[in-house]
Amino acid sequence: MTPQKIDQLAVNTIRALTMDAVQKAKSGHPGMPMGMADAAYVLWTQFLRHNPRNPQWVDRDRFVLSAGHGSMLLYSLLHLTGYDLPLDELKQFRQWGSMTPGHPEHGLTPGVETTTGPLGQGFGNGVGMALAERFLAATFNRPDFELINHYTYAIVSDGDLMEGVASEAASLAGHWGLGKLIYLYDDNEISIEGSTDLAFTENVMQRFLAYGWHVQEVDGHDRQAVAKAIRAAQAETSKPSIIACHTHIAYGSPNKQGTSAAHGEPLGEEEVRLTKDAMGWPLEPHFYVPPEVYAHFQQMQPAWQAAEEAWNRKFAAYQRAYPAEAALFQQMMSGALPEGWDRNLPSFEPGKDIATRNASGTVLQVLAEAIPNLMGGSADLSPSTKTYMSKCSDIYCGNYSGRNIHFGVREHGMGAILNGLALHGGIKPYGATFLVFCDYMRPPIRLAAIMEQPVIYVFTHDSIFVGEDGPTHEPVEQFAALRAIPHLRVIRPADATETVEAWKVAIEGGAHHDGRQGPVALLLTRQNVPVLDRSKLAPASGLRRGAYILSEAPDGKPDIILIGTGSEVAICLQAQAVLAEQGVAARVVSMPSWELFDEQSEAYRESVLPTAIKARLAVEAGVPQGWHKYIGDQGGFVGIENRFGASAPYKVLADKYGLTTDNVVRRALALLGKA
Repeated sequence: MTPQKIDQLAVNTIRALTMDAVQKAKSGHPGMPMGMADAAYVLWTQFLRHNPRNPQWVDRDRFVLSAGHGSMLLYSLLHLTGYDLPLDELKQFRQWGSMTPGHPEHGLTPGVETTTGPLGQGFGNGVGMALAERFLAATFNRPDFELINHYTYAIVSDGDLMEGVASEAASLAGHWGLGKLIYLYDDNEISIEGSTDLAFTENVMQRFLAYGWHVQEVDGHDRQAVAKAIRAAQAETSKPSIIACHTHIAYGSPNKQGTSAAHGEPLGEEEVRLTKDAMGWPLEPHFYVPPEVYAHFQQMQPAWQAAEEAWNRKFAAYQRAYPAEAALFQQMMSGALPEGWDRNLPSFEPGKDIATRNASGTVLQVLAEAIPNLMGGSADLSPSTKTYMSKCSDIYCGNYSGRNIHFGVREHGMGAILNGLALHGGIKPYGATFLVFCDYMRPPIRLAAIMEQPVIYVFTHDSIFVGEDGPTHEPVEQFAALRAIPHLRVIRPADATETVEAWKVAIEGGAHHDGRQGPVALLLTRQNVPVLDRSKLAPASGLRRGAYILSEAPDGKPDIILIGTGSEVAICLQAQAVLAEQGVAARVVSMPSWELFDEQSEAYRESVLPTAIKARLAVEAGVPQGWHKYIGDQGGFVGIENRFGASAPYKVLADKYGLTTDNVVRRALALLGKA
């Protein structure tokens, strides 16, 4: 069989597997995989440097299917190239417990580099991966050893490029000159509602030229043209590349090719039959893979294996020549922390007032020196979020050894890029902005939580006590919104000392009790708060348990429990003292993290919040949503209900909103029937 014929047979196999899987599942997206089968086949067989026998090889090329709805394209390629994805799993496409869910899921299917589907997110992830590659290359490569040298490829769609997050990430990729980033754009001019002309008539290539990208356009069904374009993209080392592949959605389908009907629903049994007839494909059995196709892909596997073996030999020589660098490289890629990384963390003097954002900034400077792969930045807010590492250089085009990232005013793109940095490996990423703007980056936060990636979010200006900036900049519902995301650790430290402990949890990857990692959100104050006197109060290490008894009632027999988070803990302590003067015994509980507390044993949770004590008052400068779990039906809440913030000095706001010692005392007495 000629090379051209075997190539065509392999491409048709991808199309047939897609049709059969979607038809069997009675749901899915057949059009994109059928349209991009030619271009993806070229990329995976002629350019992608990977080893299906070891999906975690550190110097592999990364491939992102940003258009995750076309997941059967990726599953077909993973199966055919020899990843541990049996044909039976393709037959269970979109079914419970299968390795082939409707959209690709990182950590579930071998070879899937990131969870995609929400459009634009994979685009941003790829930018983060490419930036990680450049940082590691700049850090570890030596003139005689090119230890890190790989590409990041992606397939992106019209929908991806309509999303704002892709624009934010594309702008940064061009600004940074990420020359090892190459995207294939499935330019099929079809969206769910019909032709893209309904809402998308811009000149996409001109837009990417303006971003500083290298652009090309090809017939996406001309495999030689696609290969030529990828080679040209590889030759352009100073710019990221995008190749517009003009394709037909559902290519080969006699009646649905080029129509929106092929985007998100099965072709139908009759159309599958007609398409297979047109391809010269047998109708039975379903999920047929010609033996010649399996043999064709098996012939490629030794070369893929040899690529990793050659790298392993190179690394062994690197270890002999640069033992210290090799050890650091292994440590960073494994995700391990340097020995003694927390040895020099600061302590703070009781009695002083310090904003937790400032305390966080002090902690970050120490961590930056101790952890050489801690990398991050802010959405143009580092002077306010205190997240600039003063002893580290900046990342910019031509200097990838820096660790400070200037994301600009691009919270959404920042979130997606942080996920890419974490997914690539070797980087401990953080990103910062004001808490109210976490709404701009909620989709990538959610994806970090789904993928259990240890991304750190530093959210400052955490309450109405932002003050004069007013309701647009004062978070009210954001505590509850973040706490609603499974696997995300939300930590709101009470003072500078708790802030140190919060950073420890974050740096350790937000490790859950079962060993899983995940993202951590640190919620920090703009205003100063007292540094609590730990000689009279419980140690701040209690933060690791989510909630702890900060100040016990006399004889350990409280009449009421005051539960505070963040800046409101100090109010609870003041209220405790006033209540004591009135003969009321109060226990003060600092509760910086619901998630950490919920993971503790039932016995511990009962010791902190005994069920027998019904009088409980939570104090937090946010909405009450979710607090019933901890205060019960007979408890109370002091916070912000059915309104937003306002523009005024923060001490005025505290009085107007009842976030004062006097009001907490009044509410506590009312709960006890002593008002």
